Amino acid sequence: MKTALIVGMARSGIASARLLHSQGWHLILNDKRGEVPGLAEALCGIPYRSALGEDPATLLYGLDLMVLSPGVSMYQPFVQAAKDSDVEVIGEIELGWRYARGDFLCITGTNGKTTCTTLLGEICKRAGRSTFVLGNIGTPITQFALETKPGDLIVAETAALQLEGNVYFHARAAAVCNITEDHLDRFLTMENYIAAKCRIFANQTPGDFAVLNYDDPIVREMAAKTPARKLCFSRREPVEEGVFLSGEDVLYRYKDREGVLMKAAEVRIPGPHNLENAMLCAAMALTQDIPPETIRETLMSFPGVEHRIELVCERRGVRYINDSKGTNPDSTIKAIAAMDRPTVLLLGGYDKHNSFDELFAAISGSRVKAAVALGATAEKILDAAKKAGFANIAHCAGGFEEAVDMARELAAPGDAVLLSPACASWDMFDNFEQRGEVFKRLVRAFPD
Repeated sequence: MKTALIVGMARSGIASARLLHSQGWHLILNDKRGEVPGLAEALCGIPYRSALGEDPATLLYGLDLMVLSPGVSMYQPFVQAAKDSDVEVIGEIELGWRYARGDFLCITGTNGKTTCTTLLGEICKRAGRSTFVLGNIGTPITQFALETKPGDLIVAETAALQLEGNVYFHARAAAVCNITEDHLDRFLTMENYIAAKCRIFANQTPGDFAVLNYDDPIVREMAAKTPARKLCFSRREPVEEGVFLSGEDVLYRYKDREGVLMKAAEVRIPGPHNLENAMLCAAMALTQDIPPETIRETLMSFPGVEHRIELVCERRGVRYINDSKGTNPDSTIKAIAAMDRPTVLLLGGYDKHNSFDELFAAISGSRVKAAVALGATAEKILDAAKKAGFANIAHCAGGFEEAVDMARELAAPGDAVLLSPACASWDMFDNFEQRGEVFKRLVRAFPD
């Protein structure tokens, strides 16, 4: 019996354990935490050796495979020690791919991945295709890999934290939304971060597809990283093949066909960045020969995703908007651009070593009238605001609820309060979803 060590026992680790057990593997489960609440219940009936809290470097003897969850860095010394001991080291999506039977349509980039993955999944389903929406969006690929069959479409959000663990993983179509500074606490340099993103193209062939943001110079240069057929999308200029904006119209060019897909104003989800997301999804759908009419109908009806510029409620004339998924400055810049009224911005959280200078450059001249800084990055945010000359910013030294109350006090009827922290949530919450749910619960309790 072969033995696998799974490092990181959150959702991906649990799904990987279930998959490997079903295929006859002996399991060793490891996490930096000495105790993982709910683990025994989640794996009820599955035998395993618990190595919670132990150093993975001490667990290498007799291993055939090490599976890393996305939160575990490939740069850890124990990973190199495993490789030196001839232990194969892979990530969760590589494991899922090895057992899946459908075609992978993968989306990566810094911002917009979840919206694009959800939207593309909806387009594929509306076209009558058997579709699984998996990956970094919240449902591990390993959870449903064995249920897929040839001809199925697996629409997968693939983050850089996952892609670096790929070996044979093959995307039938791979799209990149955009690239901006993020996760430098993990990758240390932008070069490392970009290289991890480019692994989405690994193992592609000329019969595959790459969909690229022509307006992003870093992404545009990725065309040289894959032999796949290239489609581009652009809000600024026509593209040889793909989807682009011309005046008020969104046009497509593919397989010697050209036509108007729809009016840009007909895309239901708001903001210029969401127009880009819509064009990416349209281009990806074209690669699967999905009719333009089906694409148009979905783009006109898709309401967006939870925690991304999500209107929660209106209380005493103030709109409360949940953009908890704004976990880096560029994402928050895009959320600010979508605001159509004076806005009080809630900023701050876990420090991923991002700079906030470009964020405050964007705030100048925007609809943001005030801000509240909180969390581990509060001092960095205050320094960036001071450097930019943005004075109407308050420091919340207390908890999240206090910060939300401060934002409410700064807002007047006709304003919006926008939670778009530009930071990860891990200093106060388990994930951005939990942060968004707490925000929604708090603001819905405000008096009408």
